[in-house]
Amino acid sequence: MITDYKEIQNSALELDENHRAELAKKLIDSLDQRIDDDIEQAWIDEVKRRKAEIQSGKVTPISGQEVHKAARKLLK
Repeated sequence: MITDYKEIQNSALELDENHRAELAKKLIDSLDQRIDDDIEQAWIDEVKRRKAEIQSGKVTPISGQEVHKAARKLLK
């Protein structure tokens, strides 16, 4: 596997600048997808946690209007 990696790396470095940039973008995009999936799952988990807190009565939801009013008050 290491040999394959080094061969790929060496071959990639021999590419012209435009092709190296294109390859780099594709590799980075492939990483971003995994990160996006992780972030999406984290948000799903957060929504479930918040829903459980509301249903259990641990927290009481407030309207967006109330949040904005409190925020404006803090900024004064």
